[in-house]
Amino acid sequence: MIDGNAKGICTGEEKLESLPNSVFDTTMGGHSYSIYNAVYAVAHALRAMHSSKLKKGEIIDERRWKLFLQAPWQCNKKCPFGHSKIKVEGKLSCCYDCRRCPEGKIADQMDLDDCVPCPEDQYPNKDRDHCLPKSITFLTYQEPLGISLVAIAISFAFISAMVLGIFLKQQDTPIVKANNRNLTFILLIALLLSFLCTLLFIGQPDQVKCLMRQTAFGIIFSVALSCILGKTIIVVLAFMATKPGSKMRKWVGKRLANTIVLACSLAQLTICVVWLAISPPFPDSDMHSVAEEVVLQCNEGSTTLFYFVLGFMGFLTAVSFTVAFLARNLPDSFNEAKFITFSMLVFCSVWVSFVPTYLSTKGKYMVAVEIFSILSSAAGLLGCIFSPKCYIIILRPDLNKKEQLIKK
Repeated sequence: MIDGNAKGICTGEEKLESLPNSVFDTTMGGHSYSIYNAVYAVAHALRAMHSSKLKKGEIIDERRWKLFLQAPWQCNKKCPFGHSKIKVEGKLSCCYDCRRCPEGKIADQMDLDDCVPCPEDQYPNKDRDHCLPKSITFLTYQEPLGISLVAIAISFAFISAMVLGIFLKQQDTPIVKANNRNLTFILLIALLLSFLCTLLFIGQPDQVKCLMRQTAFGIIFSVALSCILGKTIIVVLAFMATKPGSKMRKWVGKRLANTIVLACSLAQLTICVVWLAISPPFPDSDMHSVAEEVVLQCNEGSTTLFYFVLGFMGFLTAVSFTVAFLARNLPDSFNEAKFITFSMLVFCSVWVSFVPTYLSTKGKYMVAVEIFSILSSAAGLLGCIFSPKCYIIILRPDLNKKEQLIKK
């Protein structure tokens, strides 16, 4: 009930700011703003009706009421599935545009204020109105890519075994004895194991595969590279020892070559043991690289120690290439340095191109790129170093004589 004295109390010039906050809540909340917009719309509708200068006694039909009173409340239709609302500047809050949900999000209801992301193991459908389960993927033995890589690995492993058999059979011939046959045998075995270790990268990752595949690759390749380094150093020292009065003869022998291989291999083994002890690789799943797939993979654990393994192999490669390059013009009886130089060029080219290719691929194809790089680099070493010798042993046995080496 309105107080009769209210007319005398209110002057009509009161301001909202002067009202006591303890009695009146003057803050503008979300609900208050909606009420404000509603009153504002009705006021404008009534003002428009008044300004239309209706004739006296004219009846306002229902359509005109709809024109002035319903129109401000519905500026547009509801946003459909797969879309969310976006506010239009300068218009009432009930007026908005609709935008398509961005990648990775959906709208499974109409007129949503914002799209919602799918769970990690799901992805949006084409219309972005509901989520679909991601497929689980990894490089398998059953798919064409996996079958091709396995066939290549086994083929090169078989070739390595054949070359090893030939060199064992011809181990007493001059061309096998000329360049330290013990290191030759170790190198061939290391290359054979390098081809076979790629099989650890294929199939569903598990704890054993994740622990073994990078460490096996690092240790085996380090043995191979240390054998090449030992062979090149022995070549240089052997040539220097032929000079009159040289003191290098005491350094030329199996002991130095074995020491080089053993020291380099133990250094890489130590890095791998520390890696496995501190932060070993483990099976993991990548849900973000490929939108529609969950990629099963091996997490390398400590990336720092993993790069130490790769860095040590790079160090051995650089030293071997440098020594072989400096020894490339030695007499033909020690011409293995020329083949080692070329093999190191092939090896470096493969791994330099591996880095950008590996980083630009996703999912199971990253594993395929690493397998291909291992096979290519090992095949380069096998072909460049041993194919000339196999040619002489098999097709030109007349050149595999001591007189030929002395003549050169």
